[in-house]
Amino acid sequence: MVKLVEAPEGLEGQGFFATSLDKVIGMARANSLWPLPFATSCCGIEFMATMASNYDLARFGSERLSFSPRQADLLMVMGTIAKKMGPVLKQVYDQMAEPKWVISVGACASSGGIFDTYSVLQGIDRIIPVDVYVPGCPPRPEQIIEGVLKIQELARNESLRRRNSDEYKKMLESYHIQTS
Repeated sequence: MVKLVEAPEGLEGQGFFATSLDKVIGMARANSLWPLPFATSCCGIEFMATMASNYDLARFGSERLSFSPRQADLLMVMGTIAKKMGPVLKQVYDQMAEPKWVISVGACASSGGIFDTYSVLQGIDRIIPVDVYVPGCPPRPEQIIEGVLKIQELARNESLRRRNSDEYKKMLESYHIQTS
């Protein structure tokens, strides 16, 4: 069964369709996300199942996984992040070009999970901003797909000027992220 996507609001007639640039760019961004999987443990295995043929994340426009932060716009952090790995994760985030989105997959990435120890980061949102949290230990592939669909919704509806706003810059400064 083919699911048709709603056309953005606009003027249409025989042989033409006109809409705002924001809506066209949002639709293009939402349907061509390039995820960078940052998997450190069992949530990474569930992500592999999400990419495989049974669940096929590619049908949502995330066909191409990027293992270079400079060619990715969706950072998917999956699994336990040790405090020693924190600076590496922040560097990966900083190297990504705008616009960029972050999904925290699983209990460990979101809150440290069952590892309430001195060596485990108690949530990646302490060092980088997170757009979508996917709960579970580990989460099912359906949950990961739901997280990607939420990111698509954000990308589709985000204003082109939001990332230049003072509110967004203040949020980045709270994470000690320099804006240029």
